[in-house]
This record gives sequence, structure tokens and C-alpha cells, in this order.
Amino acid sequence: MIVTVVLAGEAGFWIVLALGLAARYLLRWRRTGAALLLCLPLVDLVVLGATVLDLRGGAAAHASHGLAAAYVGFTAAYGHSLVLWADGRFAHRFAGGPKPPAAPKYGRARAAHEWRIFRRTLLAAGITVVLISLLILLVDDPARTVALTAWYPRTAWVTGISLLVAASYTVFPKRPR
Repeated sequence: MIVTVVLAGEAGFWIVLALGLAARYLLRWRRTGAALLLCLPLVDLVVLGATVLDLRGGAAAHASHGLAAAYVGFTAAYGHSLVLWADGRFAHRFAGGPKPPAAPKYGRARAAHEWRIFRRTLLAAGITVVLISLLILLVDDPARTVALTAWYPRTAWVTGISLLVAASYTVFPKRPR
């Protein structure tokens, strides 16, 4: 059930984002578009709420409950930048806005870009770990939360990979050919 909620949350995020941008740029309803975009965090609250209700209802934690925490952590850390990214492209395509700048490809600018991604990943991992820890405290039964503790090393791996990518662009900067 929780996997379905996470998938619906992901779809809901993109649908609400598209509706908000369509209202803003296609229909010229600025306030409605802004209101829809402000509703994006509600999608996360629904996913988190369903996860809490499932665990409070006596369900044993599965990997899907950890996935829900990771989803909320990711959207909390990356959501604003995703909205800005989509907004820039939508404005360019449908409202005559300027072409959004591409991510830098080379040198220090690319390394700085990768470090910004690492900081967001670190924030996402931190939020995920806090949420998983809170879910474990909420259930208060180690036998029912074993699957949640498996998310700690997963989160560390993702963060470590992001750190290695950022560091590699710093130590070995990509140069134009």
C-alpha cells in the first residue's frame, strides 16, 4: 500500500506542479498558479501521513516505509530547485521568457554546481534519517522496525556517491576538448 502512496505522491507532485505552471503561464492566473505551487508540500504531508497511519495501525515496517521517508526527504531538499527548474523552462516555452541557463560543463563552475547538488543530497539524507528515526520511535518495537534501519546505510551510500562526484570535479576538473 505504501509503495502505491509514494508513487501517487510522485505523480501528484508533477501534476500539481504542471497545473500550477499552466495556471500561471497559459491561463495568466498568477494567484491560482502560486496557490497551486504552494500546495506542493501537501503532497509530502499526505505521503508522510499515510506512512504514519500505516505504522500506527500495527503494520510491520517494510522497505516501502523507508522509501516514503526518503521520498519526503528528497522532495524537501530538492523540491524548490525542481520548481525553479520547471518554472524557467515553462516560462521560456510558453510565455516568451528567456532561455534558462544550462548547468555549467567545465572547470570551477561545474565543481561548484556539483557541490550544490551534494549539499542538497546531504540535506535530503539528513531529513530522511530524522524521519526514519522518528518512525522508529513512533512504532517503539525493534522487531517491527528492522526494515527501517536498513535505510541508514542506503542513505549513507547515496550521500557518499554524491560526495565522490563533487570531489572528483574539484580534483579532476573537466576541461573543454
